Amino acid sequence: MKILGIDHGNVRIGIAISDESGSFARPLSIITHVSRAKDAETVCRIGEEGGCAKIVVGIPYDSDGSEGPRARSVLRFVEQLRSVCKLPVITWDESFSTQDVIATSLQMKKSRSSRRTAIDDKAAAMILQNYLDHHAQYPEDECDEKA
Repeated sequence: MKILGIDHGNVRIGIAISDESGSFARPLSIITHVSRAKDAETVCRIGEEGGCAKIVVGIPYDSDGSEGPRARSVLRFVEQLRSVCKLPVITWDESFSTQDVIATSLQMKKSRSSRRTAIDDKAAAMILQNYLDHHAQYPEDECDEKA
């Protein structure tokens, strides 16, 4: 069962997809933010055309676990996505996913110029992989989560 992963930013939306077994996530694409409604339609279409069974959207909770302005903005996108899409939409704590991608790039000794390219799709893959790993360990855990 394929799963779509989303890293929703102010300017770009990173998209990742899992393999058919739901074990591995890979970056898929980056779309430019247009409007909440258009973005939701685009993400839904990508999920449906990609044969995905559900969509996982990363929520950027504050360091204390509360919903700050960014989390509230992404949660509004989630509600819009749920209103236009038949696929289940799951939320997942994405805290530090972008920083994790940057740290991984540094460990891999990527050049400064390659680190400056948009990494939204890689952050989406990190969010989705965290979700997949959690569910491999806890398969009965199927509701919206703040993990």
